[in-house]
Amino acid sequence: MSDARLVPLCPGTSRNLPAPTFRLWSIPPSCPHKEDPLTSDIPSQRLDAATDPSLLGLHRFNEADTGAAEEALLACCGSHRWALRLTAHRPYPDIESLLAAASEASYDLRPADLAEALADESWMPQPLLGMRAPGSQAAHTALRAAHAAYEARFGHVFVVCLEGVAPEEMLDTVLSSIRTRLANDRDEERLVAADELRRIALVRLSHLVSRHSAEAAAH
Repeated sequence: MSDARLVPLCPGTSRNLPAPTFRLWSIPPSCPHKEDPLTSDIPSQRLDAATDPSLLGLHRFNEADTGAAEEALLACCGSHRWALRLTAHRPYPDIESLLAAASEASYDLRPADLAEALADESWMPQPLLGMRAPGSQAAHTALRAAHAAYEARFGHVFVVCLEGVAPEEMLDTVLSSIRTRLANDRDEERLVAADELRRIALVRLSHLVSRHSAEAAAH
């Protein structure tokens, strides 16, 4: 199992903060916020008993105002063009359609969009990917060095989707992935990183609508 979860961006959070070294990732940051951007944008009468409970989160996303929807999407992928595109194509009839649109938008990321998304991952206040996973001191030291080597070679943080990876396998999975990808040239690695960001965004987006479905159904 992955410990992936979704926490929407804090209102007013600056996206121009200096990037900490070797940050990553498949899990968005927990950040203090007064209000979830999707929580209070829909009049209660629109969420009635006829609404399929599994689609309550999607319904909330479809009906949220533009700013709230974009903010929630930016917690899934840091490309503003990606978030604007998905927001503009609402409403989505089902979650599969939303995820398909998100995947297509990810494939269409331009180099500048990819750089923006990678830069956004870099400032997330998470420890190094895999450092909290079980493992020996030597393995953690090797992982730290691998992150440093990757960032020095490619000039951006290492990203990888860990959905479905067991906690006890995360450290070895991340370390092996970094070492393998260090052999890529810049163009090859840009393609790999873009696909990992796409997979991460889909996981986050799925968690977004699922979590809001569960919260709405509980009330």
